[in-house]
Amino acid sequence: MFDDESCRPPYQQFKQSLEQYSGKKLLQLQDSSDKAQMSMGMTFNVYHDNQGVEKILHLDLIPRIISAEEWSIIEEGLKQRISAINLFINDIYHEQKILKDGIVPKELVLSSRDYLKPCIGLNPPKGIWCHITGSDIVRDKSGKFYVLEDNLRCPSGVSYLLENREIIKQAFPGLFAGLGVRPVSDYSNMLLNMLQHLSDKPNPTLAVLTPGIYNSAYFEHSYLAQQMGVQLVTGQDLIVKNKNVYMQTTKGLQQVDVIYRRIDDTFLDPLTFNPDSMLGIPGIFEAYMAGNVALANAPGTGVADDKAVYAYVPRIIKYYLDQDPIIENVPTYLCSEKDDLNYVLENIEDLVVKETNAAGGYGMLIGPKADPSEHTKFRKLVKDNPRNYIAQPTLSLSTVPTITPKGIAPRHVDLRPYVLYGDSIKVLPGALTRVALVEGSLVVNSSQGGGSKDTWVLFD
Repeated sequence: MFDDESCRPPYQQFKQSLEQYSGKKLLQLQDSSDKAQMSMGMTFNVYHDNQGVEKILHLDLIPRIISAEEWSIIEEGLKQRISAINLFINDIYHEQKILKDGIVPKELVLSSRDYLKPCIGLNPPKGIWCHITGSDIVRDKSGKFYVLEDNLRCPSGVSYLLENREIIKQAFPGLFAGLGVRPVSDYSNMLLNMLQHLSDKPNPTLAVLTPGIYNSAYFEHSYLAQQMGVQLVTGQDLIVKNKNVYMQTTKGLQQVDVIYRRIDDTFLDPLTFNPDSMLGIPGIFEAYMAGNVALANAPGTGVADDKAVYAYVPRIIKYYLDQDPIIENVPTYLCSEKDDLNYVLENIEDLVVKETNAAGGYGMLIGPKADPSEHTKFRKLVKDNPRNYIAQPTLSLSTVPTITPKGIAPRHVDLRPYVLYGDSIKVLPGALTRVALVEGSLVVNSSQGGGSKDTWVLFD
């Protein structure tokens, strides 16, 4: 919010408004916000929490505000990135030119847990693999943006973004019009249009496929289905006949043309992937390969979520688009490479070490915050399985003022914009800002106790 001692221009009007509230009034508003989230069902489960209690994704009332100029960099950078990643995924499941040309190591891709052999030769509808992406972006103290990771399998969080906006509008009525904040309410229509684009039928039947009520993001699954006016289904609601997918309804079977699936690739079809899956639909992959149903995202996209593959995205952009990346990666050390491995082992106290296929803040070491026993533990883990780890320098993430019991204080944040790829690539003019609620913490994930903020993108 501040640059040295002066307030940054995007925040100036909001700062004047904020100063009209006493600390007591802000805490009262914050409490009302928490209660509103609970009453709306904006909750999630944390799998490792033995109490089994549903939690809210705590919404801090002070928004993150981004100028139109800054947003244009993010928007163009993400469009460039998703375009290149889509070409990369298509290539590695077909001719593998980028591997043959040595731009990305062949073994790195083929050894990825998310490189799915059944997808070799697959041609997804309209040639699009990554329909919905939630890339995580961070900003350092200098103000420069970096992409921290790409989430292409089943990125979550957009429902919280949309509901956060409604709650903040009630907390600060009148501010939006005066500041010129770009709306995000059209996301459900954007998502619906993108999914409809995947079918050649004039009025395709759509469904959102959920693992069920015990999934941590079930609120989002039901919310998006309701907002789009489509059915929310589980694997038990669907059946495959003659390579077509049908939904069981009270009026009989109804063919489904497009499925927005919130189930991981390997659980989609027990006949093709994990035979023990109780969540998927036997035969759905065969129906997909036959072109009788569209799936978003396409199976196989998870290979680009691999954090070791992430390290090569700048080269992927250069290879397919002949452009330099608009938003750079965070510098990354690949533990599968000897020199990088030695550097990581020698400097683990100063680095962030991550599992290449983990998510949600799990399987991670933040060197400067960890004790010597954790450093020793991770050195052994990395030595035993170098391919499974990357490391990055500890960035000094930017902070945004946050309401705490002791008053307003800075807390570290990241940014998750949402990108839809249909007839063109569109970036929602807003994002889920995730905030580390613990003082000094760099971990913003909801599963690790993080919260969220509304993100205001201003018009020009």
